[in-house]
Amino acid sequence: MRIIQPMEFEQHASSGVALNWWLPAAVPVAALLLLIALGAGWTVILIALVLHGAGTFLVHRLRDTYAAPFGWASRVTLARSGLVAVLAAALVQPELYGVHGWTMAALALLALGLDGLDGWLARRLGETSAFGARLDMEVDAALIAVLCLSLAATGKVGAWVLAIGLMRYAFVAAARLWPWLGAPLPTRFRRKLVCVWQVAALLICLTPAVAPSAATAILASALALLAVSFMIDIAWLRRCHRQARIQT
Repeated sequence: MRIIQPMEFEQHASSGVALNWWLPAAVPVAALLLLIALGAGWTVILIALVLHGAGTFLVHRLRDTYAAPFGWASRVTLARSGLVAVLAAALVQPELYGVHGWTMAALALLALGLDGLDGWLARRLGETSAFGARLDMEVDAALIAVLCLSLAATGKVGAWVLAIGLMRYAFVAAARLWPWLGAPLPTRFRRKLVCVWQVAALLICLTPAVAPSAATAILASALALLAVSFMIDIAWLRRCHRQARIQT
């Protein structure tokens, strides 16, 4: 597959300049306007703006840390982070999730679709980088955490569902205490499969079509698979750590 250069891409896109600056703001603003039409209050609006502003600031700080360019793929990811900020702000008004479950699920699905788009753009434009991968991972984790909180806030499932969203953060925190947990992991299809089912399960259970009892079973399976996946990775990292200590 031929890699399209960013300059070439912009020459073929008549709206390139506008998207360059407005895409990260247009997506969350459109989502916020939709929530206002559904009855979102000023608290939701203010929190969404604050979260998106803070997220944008942190993204640019992260970019400076990696000294990476801010390309098209990263702008799509930033737009996705703004959408996650809107979904997070809606948590202060849980009835938005309870009464308008289909709409909220559609917004979450849009965020998931943008996840695929930014990955495609990164590969197509040759913008793959450590910064882009880190940014994508953090937005994914935030989306999962927000979906878990929404299901707990509406009472559809118990607070145990938060373990799905918190497990990755707990792993990162543990790596600060035991640095060997932060060693690079080999790519595994199993990990990708578990992640896909995790997000799919949360999206499915967010819709009104799924009863609380069914949601409990579906999400319990997602949590169990996620826990097993983490245990496999931890066992592999521990084994590598022990082998390294023996060799030294």
